[in-house]
Amino acid sequence: MTGNFDYFVVFAEMRTGSNFLETNLNAFDGIECHGEAFNPHFIGYPNKTEMLGLTQAERDEVPERLIGAVKGQSRGIGGFRYFHDHDPRILDLMLDDPRCAKIILTRNPVESYVSWKIAQATGQWKLTNVKRRRDSKITFDPAEFELHVGRLQAFQVFLLNRLQAAGQTGFYLAYEDLQSLEVMNGLARYLGCDARLEALDASLKKQNPEPLESKVENFTEMERALAGLDPFNLTRTPNFEPRRGAAVPGFVSGARAPLLYMPVRSGPEAEVCAWLAALDAVPVETLPTKLNQKALRQWMRRKGGHRRFTVLRHPVARAHAAFCDKILIKGPGCYRDIRRTLRNFHKLPIPQGELDESYDRDAHRQAFAAFLRFLKANLAGQTGIRMDAHWATQAAVLEGLADFAPPDMVVRENEMAGYLTALARQVGYSKAPAPLPAPETGPFPLAEIYDAEIEALTRDAYLRDYLTFGFGDWA
Repeated sequence: MTGNFDYFVVFAEMRTGSNFLETNLNAFDGIECHGEAFNPHFIGYPNKTEMLGLTQAERDEVPERLIGAVKGQSRGIGGFRYFHDHDPRILDLMLDDPRCAKIILTRNPVESYVSWKIAQATGQWKLTNVKRRRDSKITFDPAEFELHVGRLQAFQVFLLNRLQAAGQTGFYLAYEDLQSLEVMNGLARYLGCDARLEALDASLKKQNPEPLESKVENFTEMERALAGLDPFNLTRTPNFEPRRGAAVPGFVSGARAPLLYMPVRSGPEAEVCAWLAALDAVPVETLPTKLNQKALRQWMRRKGGHRRFTVLRHPVARAHAAFCDKILIKGPGCYRDIRRTLRNFHKLPIPQGELDESYDRDAHRQAFAAFLRFLKANLAGQTGIRMDAHWATQAAVLEGLADFAPPDMVVRENEMAGYLTALARQVGYSKAPAPLPAPETGPFPLAEIYDAEIEALTRDAYLRDYLTFGFGDWA
């Protein structure tokens, strides 16, 4: 095949006009579209059992075989339609291949939802003869529609991001573009086909040409439901943090207990590790840790029925712990370079050297408030200082954990005593002790400097955590 592409894929969904698009593509001399080639329930078209010399069983065994057949046996450039729930094994191959042309067809999700519901009700998925048209009104289901839109949007964003990362672009079509002869001929040009159409194929008819209000029984309820949606994502919490990997070497397993602690930094790590060691009456320093991913997966295979868990800390207490342990107090573990930069360039009001009597409670409150303002800028990507794991959002940390293996249990620090003992009972430790609460950190207890302003500053910096995990005020 000459030109830029060896084959093409039409990314679409049900009731987006993909049948009409395929019919017009097949009208070009030099383009052949083979239907839903990777639909898991049939091959190409309903009731077909083979395509291009391959059976459905042969396709399912090695999906790449059908790609080769589409490239080698089509009349001109060949392709097929692919929906979000088709065989996922072939998706990476197509997206990573710059010789695969990507055509992305979309439609107003309300219209596609209504059309889909009508087709379900009537059993009519194609219309070639208007006399055989079946009518039906549908009832709009807000929850079902929200799931419908969520699936469409997630797949569209996935396609966009993958093409961006690969340095590729697709040919985007809206449902309304399908009626444009110029656009169809432009698509043929994009695919490297020299043929042009004089007119669009008229064999397929629009099944439901009426306005939406005549197709939906509860149209007023649908209007109210749609008014409550946020199509522009105005209420989202901006996230400028880089993706964090799972810090596997920092995970801690029980000495014998099939438990794996996945720490969130600046949380009650010492207290949880002490509790984990107490289960088997061993020194805490003997707990297995600093394992690589291979060794940890081997542990997971050996420990059938194991449980993974992590413990979250309230953002105010966690930020205060990070400030005291990593910035304020010069000692082991202090980030001396970041401390100096915060003091000299971000004007953090902390002493240059060790703390002395001049650093009183008011000074501590002012310094912590200034650190919270820095955190807001840092987590928004507005500083040159790294977004360290000790003050990264806990939402980002858990996303990183999930890339390796999601925790079975996510516990809040103030609920450790009940939930961790229950977790221990699940793995056979019926008389597990309760973990001890974490001691205060820093020169002054958090309770002595906490007020409404500290809470507001923390919420500004960690809104993502407040929303994701439902934290209320600290006090």
